[in-house]
Amino acid sequence: MSCRIYLVRHGETVWNAEFRFQGHSDVALSPRGVEQARALSRRLSEEKFCAFYSSDLQRAINTARIIAEPHGLPVESLEALREINFGFWEGLTMEEIQARYPRELEKWWHSPLYTRIPGGETLAEVVERVILAVRGILEKHPCGQVVVVCHGGTIRALVGSVLGMDLNQYWRLGVNNACLSILEFSTWERGILTLFNECSHLKKEGLI
Repeated sequence: MSCRIYLVRHGETVWNAEFRFQGHSDVALSPRGVEQARALSRRLSEEKFCAFYSSDLQRAINTARIIAEPHGLPVESLEALREINFGFWEGLTMEEIQARYPRELEKWWHSPLYTRIPGGETLAEVVERVILAVRGILEKHPCGQVVVVCHGGTIRALVGSVLGMDLNQYWRLGVNNACLSILEFSTWERGILTLFNECSHLKKEGLI
């Protein structure tokens, strides 16, 4: 018996296209992001799922709803699946953060696990809440297939934890908008990554 989690990053937003840090800011999907979600929905339309979960931010929950529509299942939103809280950096580009918070950015870039973003979270806090949320999903669904739609930072934190990575290096995991990754669990300790950042559905329709 095992649970297969189809792990999805939300579709593109305007802030994604402008390379702005979003965090907990509730930014909507752009028209391109909606089309990306629809492309993934078509790809997964023949799969059999027992549940859909998402972050409670609209870019994630609306992506999840588009994917869930052909399956006639509701989406349960979980605050714990949110992106890292970027605090005072939200809405800013990397260049703007570098200009305003150079010391904090340098420290966070090299040691995000325990460096608190001004007004925001540490990566360790994100890891704790995301693992707790996913463990809860696994308890409810010890077998079958589940879709979880969340965020780039959330996915990096989860996948890095399952793989036993040094999470200070989590930025080395590339996660595109509306990409698909798959984790399989017989138990939490035996989690296996079987697919990562797969985007063929987007390439096929010129959305990446």
